Amino acid sequence: MKNIKTEKLSAGYSKEIIIQDVNITVESGKIATLIGPNGSGKSTILKTITRQLKILGGSVSVMEQDITRLRNIDIARLMSMVTTERIHPEHMTCRDMVATGRYPYTGRLGILSDEDWHEVDAAIKAVHAQEVASKDFNMISDGQRQRIMLARAICQNTPIIVLDEPTSFLDMHYKLDILKTIWHLARNKNKSIIMALHELDLVKAISDSIICIGNGHIVKTGSPNEIFSGNFIQQLYGIEDDEFDTSTGSLFLRLDAQK
Repeated sequence: MKNIKTEKLSAGYSKEIIIQDVNITVESGKIATLIGPNGSGKSTILKTITRQLKILGGSVSVMEQDITRLRNIDIARLMSMVTTERIHPEHMTCRDMVATGRYPYTGRLGILSDEDWHEVDAAIKAVHAQEVASKDFNMISDGQRQRIMLARAICQNTPIIVLDEPTSFLDMHYKLDILKTIWHLARNKNKSIIMALHELDLVKAISDSIICIGNGHIVKTGSPNEIFSGNFIQQLYGIEDDEFDTSTGSLFLRLDAQK
């Protein structure tokens, strides 16, 4: 099932189009990753898909429904999102923050059932954040916040998860741990995952499809093997051919004494 589909989508801010003619399809159980230089429009696409930004052209379908015809509560039950934007709730523990992922199901009073709290604690355990569950959300590190926000998305239990740089602020151990969790959500929970990611070695390892953004449009879409062949990545990012290893997705720091 095509859980996310965009057709000739134009996205941007106010009336300024940043990227256009965006055609993306993400099926159940699959991971699609957006890559491209900073400012190319990756976050803009994700914010438009989640209706944080107004569609400037074309269409977005979620679970085969036109997103413009869905109520906010419907969107919250179909899609959850993790971003790097900082939020500053007052007097909330990390467990309380994760629990907000259950609000689309609680009704107007926002009262969680025992089953809801079970979902909360299971999500915290899934990202290995039990040690900070009782701490004030504003008093933990950026990396810990990122894990808590992923736990909230897991707790929301939506068929689609949208992630904007989910490994930001994380050390190597937790980068790998979070991406294993994301892979598990796709493969074992049949979630559709669409995300933006900078670490190309991790992109190569985890993605089913890679969507390459540059010059205001999608320049190429394909499997990891298709994208990481030849010198396409070097051209996309404007680096020298010998500064990137396509077989591993690794950068080389070439130090030239004459520069």
